[in-house]
Amino acid sequence: MIGRVLGRVARHAFLLLVCLASVYPIWFTLQTALKTKERYTLDPVGLPARPTLDNFAATLHDLPVPRWTLNSVLVTVSAVALSTLIAMLASYAIVFGRFLGRDLLLKANLALMVVPPVTLLLPMFVLMVDVRLINTLPSVIVFYTGLLIPFSVFFLVNFFRTIPRELIEAATIDGASPLATLRRVVVPLFAAATFTLVVVNAIFVWNELLIALVFLQDESQRTLMAGLTLFQGRYATNEPLVLAGAFVSLLPVVLLYLSGQRFFVRGITAGIGK
Repeated sequence: MIGRVLGRVARHAFLLLVCLASVYPIWFTLQTALKTKERYTLDPVGLPARPTLDNFAATLHDLPVPRWTLNSVLVTVSAVALSTLIAMLASYAIVFGRFLGRDLLLKANLALMVVPPVTLLLPMFVLMVDVRLINTLPSVIVFYTGLLIPFSVFFLVNFFRTIPRELIEAATIDGASPLATLRRVVVPLFAAATFTLVVVNAIFVWNELLIALVFLQDESQRTLMAGLTLFQGRYATNEPLVLAGAFVSLLPVVLLYLSGQRFFVRGITAGIGK
Protein backbone atom coordinates (compact mmCIF):
# COMPACT_ATOMS: atom_id res chain seq x y z
CA MET A 1 0.00 0.00 0.00
CA ILE A 2 2.76 2.43 0.97
CA GLY A 3 4.71 1.51 -2.18
CA ARG A 4 1.67 2.25 -4.33
CA VAL A 5 1.21 5.66 -2.69
CA LEU A 6 4.90 6.49 -3.10
CA GLY A 7 4.76 5.45 -6.73
CA ARG A 8 1.74 7.68 -7.35
CA VAL A 9 3.45 10.61 -5.62
CA ALA A 10 6.60 10.06 -7.68
CA ARG A 11 4.61 10.01 -10.92
CA HIS A 12 2.78 13.21 -10.05
CA ALA A 13 6.03 14.88 -8.99
CA PHE A 14 7.61 13.91 -12.30
CA LEU A 15 4.62 15.21 -14.27
CA LEU A 16 4.74 18.45 -12.29
CA LEU A 17 8.42 18.89 -13.17
CA VAL A 18 7.65 18.26 -16.83
CA CYS A 19 4.86 20.86 -16.72
CA LEU A 20 7.13 23.42 -15.07
CA ALA A 21 9.86 22.78 -17.62
CA SER A 22 7.32 23.25 -20.42
CA VAL A 23 5.80 26.44 -19.01
CA TYR A 24 9.05 28.11 -17.95
CA PRO A 25 10.08 29.28 -21.46
CA ILE A 26 6.74 31.06 -21.82
CA TRP A 27 7.12 32.59 -18.37
CA PHE A 28 10.68 33.70 -19.14
CA THR A 29 9.51 35.28 -22.39
CA LEU A 30 6.75 37.19 -20.61
CA GLN A 31 8.84 38.40 -17.68
CA THR A 32 11.61 39.55 -20.02
CA ALA A 33 9.12 41.39 -22.21
CA LEU A 34 7.95 43.30 -19.11
CA LYS A 35 11.47 44.66 -18.43
CA THR A 36 13.34 47.59 -19.83
CA LYS A 37 16.55 47.08 -21.73
CA GLU A 38 18.58 48.41 -18.78
CA ARG A 39 16.81 46.21 -16.24
CA TYR A 40 17.33 43.15 -18.43
CA THR A 41 21.05 43.90 -18.71
CA LEU A 42 21.38 44.12 -14.92
CA ASP A 43 19.26 41.04 -14.14
CA PRO A 44 18.46 38.83 -17.17
CA VAL A 45 16.66 36.02 -15.29
CA GLY A 46 15.16 37.86 -12.31
CA LEU A 47 11.59 39.02 -11.89
CA PRO A 48 10.73 42.45 -13.32
CA ALA A 49 10.99 44.94 -10.44
CA ARG A 50 8.93 47.53 -12.30
CA PRO A 51 6.91 45.81 -15.02
CA THR A 52 6.27 47.91 -18.09
CA LEU A 53 4.16 47.42 -21.21
CA ASP A 54 6.31 49.73 -23.33
CA ASN A 55 7.78 46.83 -25.27
CA PHE A 56 4.33 45.53 -26.20
CA ALA A 57 3.24 49.06 -27.17
CA ALA A 58 6.30 49.45 -29.37
CA THR A 59 5.69 46.04 -30.92
CA LEU A 60 2.08 46.80 -31.83
CA HIS A 61 2.30 50.50 -32.74
CA ASP A 62 5.84 51.36 -33.83
CA LEU A 63 6.50 48.17 -35.83
CA PRO A 64 4.36 46.43 -38.50
CA VAL A 65 3.60 43.48 -36.23
CA PRO A 66 -0.19 43.62 -36.86
CA ARG A 67 0.47 43.45 -40.61
CA TRP A 68 2.89 40.53 -40.16
CA THR A 69 0.37 38.76 -37.93
CA LEU A 70 -2.35 39.15 -40.56
CA ASN A 71 0.03 37.74 -43.19
CA SER A 72 0.79 34.75 -40.96
CA VAL A 73 -2.91 34.12 -40.38
CA LEU A 74 -3.67 34.25 -44.11
CA VAL A 75 -0.76 31.95 -44.97
CA THR A 76 -1.50 29.47 -42.17
CA VAL A 77 -5.24 29.24 -42.78
CA SER A 78 -4.85 28.93 -46.55
CA ALA A 79 -2.06 26.33 -46.48
CA VAL A 80 -3.68 24.20 -43.78
CA ALA A 81 -7.13 24.33 -45.39
CA LEU A 82 -5.83 23.41 -48.86
CA SER A 83 -3.56 20.63 -47.62
CA THR A 84 -6.29 19.13 -45.40
CA LEU A 85 -8.84 19.16 -48.23
CA ILE A 86 -6.45 17.57 -50.72
CA ALA A 87 -5.27 15.02 -48.14
CA MET A 88 -8.86 14.01 -47.33
CA LEU A 89 -9.67 13.40 -50.99
CA ALA A 90 -6.42 11.51 -51.60
CA SER A 91 -6.77 9.42 -48.43
CA TYR A 92 -10.34 8.46 -49.27
CA ALA A 93 -9.26 7.41 -52.76
CA ILE A 94 -6.32 5.38 -51.45
CA VAL A 95 -8.34 3.55 -48.81
CA PHE A 96 -11.72 3.06 -50.51
CA GLY A 97 -10.95 3.60 -54.19
CA ARG A 98 -10.82 0.83 -56.77
CA PHE A 99 -8.06 1.77 -59.20
CA LEU A 100 -4.62 0.53 -60.13
CA GLY A 101 -1.68 2.16 -58.44
CA ARG A 102 -3.21 2.82 -55.03
CA ASP A 103 -0.31 1.20 -53.21
CA LEU A 104 2.20 2.95 -55.45
CA LEU A 105 0.54 6.28 -54.72
CA LEU A 106 0.79 5.68 -50.99
CA LYS A 107 4.43 4.59 -51.24
CA ALA A 108 5.28 7.68 -53.28
CA ASN A 109 3.57 9.78 -50.62
CA LEU A 110 5.66 8.11 -47.89
CA ALA A 111 8.82 8.75 -49.91
CA LEU A 112 7.96 12.46 -50.16
CA MET A 113 7.76 12.66 -46.36
CA VAL A 114 11.51 12.11 -46.01
CA VAL A 115 12.53 14.78 -48.56
CA PRO A 116 14.11 17.71 -46.63
CA PRO A 117 12.32 20.99 -47.43
CA VAL A 118 15.68 22.74 -47.85
CA THR A 119 16.40 20.65 -50.97
CA LEU A 120 13.26 22.08 -52.59
CA LEU A 121 14.12 25.68 -51.74
CA LEU A 122 16.14 26.53 -54.85
CA PRO A 123 13.89 24.91 -57.50
CA MET A 124 10.77 26.36 -55.86
CA PHE A 125 12.40 29.79 -55.73
CA VAL A 126 13.24 29.61 -59.45
CA LEU A 127 9.68 28.46 -60.20
CA MET A 128 8.14 31.32 -58.25
CA VAL A 129 10.40 33.83 -60.01
CA ASP A 130 9.37 32.42 -63.40
CA VAL A 131 5.66 32.66 -62.61
CA ARG A 132 6.15 36.07 -60.95
CA LEU A 133 4.85 35.01 -57.57
CA ILE A 134 8.04 35.63 -55.62
CA ASN A 135 7.71 38.06 -52.72
CA THR A 136 3.98 37.40 -52.49
CA LEU A 137 1.96 35.36 -50.02
CA PRO A 138 0.72 32.82 -52.63
CA SER A 139 4.32 31.69 -53.16
CA VAL A 140 4.71 30.44 -49.59
CA ILE A 141 1.12 29.16 -49.47
CA VAL A 142 1.83 26.86 -52.42
CA PHE A 143 5.13 25.73 -50.89
CA TYR A 144 3.65 25.03 -47.45
CA THR A 145 0.67 23.21 -48.94
CA GLY A 146 2.96 20.88 -50.84
CA LEU A 147 5.03 20.21 -47.73
CA LEU A 148 1.98 19.42 -45.59
CA ILE A 149 0.19 17.05 -47.96
CA PRO A 150 2.44 13.94 -47.58
CA PHE A 151 2.20 13.84 -43.79
CA SER A 152 -1.51 14.70 -43.88
CA VAL A 153 -2.24 11.83 -46.27
CA PHE A 154 -0.21 9.39 -44.16
CA PHE A 155 -2.03 10.57 -41.02
CA LEU A 156 -5.54 10.32 -42.45
CA VAL A 157 -5.00 7.02 -44.29
CA ASN A 158 -4.26 5.27 -41.01
CA PHE A 159 -7.52 6.57 -39.54
CA PHE A 160 -9.63 5.89 -42.62
CA ARG A 161 -8.48 2.26 -42.63
CA THR A 162 -10.27 1.72 -39.31
CA ILE A 163 -13.65 2.46 -40.93
CA PRO A 164 -15.58 -0.73 -41.79
CA ARG A 165 -15.88 -1.02 -45.56
CA GLU A 166 -19.46 -2.17 -45.06
CA LEU A 167 -20.31 1.34 -43.84
CA ILE A 168 -19.03 2.87 -47.07
CA GLU A 169 -20.82 0.24 -49.15
CA ALA A 170 -24.09 0.94 -47.33
CA ALA A 171 -23.78 4.65 -48.10
CA THR A 172 -23.07 3.83 -51.74
CA ILE A 173 -26.13 1.56 -51.95
CA ASP A 174 -28.23 4.40 -50.55
CA GLY A 175 -27.14 6.50 -53.51
CA ALA A 176 -24.48 8.65 -51.87
CA SER A 177 -21.64 9.81 -54.10
CA PRO A 178 -18.03 9.44 -52.93
CA LEU A 179 -17.89 13.13 -52.00
CA ALA A 180 -21.15 12.86 -50.09
CA THR A 181 -19.92 9.74 -48.29
CA LEU A 182 -16.69 11.52 -47.35
CA ARG A 183 -18.53 14.59 -46.09
CA ARG A 184 -21.44 12.92 -44.29
CA VAL A 185 -19.95 9.63 -43.08
CA VAL A 186 -16.17 9.72 -42.89
CA VAL A 187 -15.45 13.28 -41.76
CA PRO A 188 -17.87 13.24 -38.78
CA LEU A 189 -16.29 10.01 -37.53
CA PHE A 190 -12.82 11.56 -37.42
CA ALA A 191 -13.49 15.19 -36.57
CA ALA A 192 -11.14 14.99 -33.57
CA ALA A 193 -8.35 13.44 -35.62
CA THR A 194 -8.81 16.07 -38.32
CA PHE A 195 -8.62 18.83 -35.74
CA THR A 196 -5.40 17.31 -34.40
CA LEU A 197 -3.95 17.33 -37.90
CA VAL A 198 -5.00 20.96 -38.38
CA VAL A 199 -3.33 22.01 -35.12
CA VAL A 200 -0.06 20.19 -35.90
CA ASN A 201 0.12 21.61 -39.42
CA ALA A 202 -0.85 25.10 -38.27
CA ILE A 203 1.94 25.13 -35.69
CA PHE A 204 4.46 24.11 -38.36
CA VAL A 205 3.38 26.80 -40.82
CA TRP A 206 3.09 29.49 -38.15
CA ASN A 207 6.60 28.85 -36.80
CA GLU A 208 8.36 28.19 -40.13
CA LEU A 209 11.14 30.69 -40.80
CA LEU A 210 13.54 29.66 -43.59
CA ILE A 211 11.04 29.55 -46.45
CA ALA A 212 9.38 32.78 -45.34
CA LEU A 213 12.73 34.58 -45.17
CA VAL A 214 13.76 33.47 -48.66
CA PHE A 215 10.43 33.96 -50.45
CA LEU A 216 9.15 37.08 -48.63
CA GLN A 217 11.83 39.76 -48.69
CA ASP A 218 9.50 42.76 -48.84
CA GLU A 219 8.85 43.98 -45.30
CA SER A 220 5.11 44.40 -45.89
CA GLN A 221 4.80 40.81 -47.13
CA ARG A 222 6.68 39.10 -44.31
CA THR A 223 5.06 36.65 -41.96
CA LEU A 224 5.33 37.28 -38.23
CA MET A 225 8.25 34.92 -37.65
CA ALA A 226 10.20 36.36 -40.57
CA GLY A 227 9.40 39.88 -39.41
CA LEU A 228 10.69 39.23 -35.91
CA THR A 229 14.17 38.65 -37.34
CA LEU A 230 14.29 42.37 -38.16
CA PHE A 231 14.26 43.10 -34.41
CA GLN A 232 17.79 41.78 -34.11
CA GLY A 233 20.45 44.35 -34.84
CA ARG A 234 23.88 43.68 -36.27
CA TYR A 235 25.80 44.87 -33.22
CA ALA A 236 23.16 45.11 -30.49
CA THR A 237 19.76 43.56 -29.80
CA ASN A 238 16.93 44.81 -27.62
CA GLU A 239 16.07 41.46 -26.02
CA PRO A 240 12.92 42.61 -24.17
CA LEU A 241 11.51 44.00 -27.42
CA VAL A 242 12.34 40.80 -29.29
CA LEU A 243 10.70 38.63 -26.63
CA ALA A 244 7.65 40.91 -26.54
CA GLY A 245 7.19 40.17 -30.22
CA ALA A 246 7.85 36.48 -29.59
CA PHE A 247 5.19 36.41 -26.86
CA VAL A 248 2.68 38.04 -29.21
CA SER A 249 3.49 35.34 -31.78
CA LEU A 250 2.71 32.61 -29.21
CA LEU A 251 -0.79 33.82 -28.42
CA PRO A 252 -2.63 32.66 -31.59
CA VAL A 253 -1.20 29.13 -31.32
CA VAL A 254 -2.04 28.91 -27.62
CA LEU A 255 -5.58 30.14 -28.25
CA LEU A 256 -6.01 27.63 -31.08
CA TYR A 257 -4.97 24.78 -28.81
CA LEU A 258 -7.07 25.93 -25.85
CA SER A 259 -10.15 26.41 -28.03
CA GLY A 260 -10.10 22.76 -29.10
CA GLN A 261 -8.09 21.04 -26.38
CA ARG A 262 -10.75 18.38 -25.87
CA PHE A 263 -10.73 17.46 -29.57
CA PHE A 264 -6.93 17.61 -29.74
CA VAL A 265 -6.46 15.16 -26.86
CA ARG A 266 -9.13 12.86 -28.30
CA GLY A 267 -7.43 12.92 -31.69
CA ILE A 268 -3.99 12.19 -30.20
CA THR A 269 -5.28 9.19 -28.23
CA ALA A 270 -7.54 7.84 -30.98
CA GLY A 271 -6.61 4.35 -32.02
CA ILE A 272 -4.73 3.47 -28.83
CA GLY A 273 -5.41 -0.10 -27.87
CA LYS A 274 -6.71 -1.13 -31.30
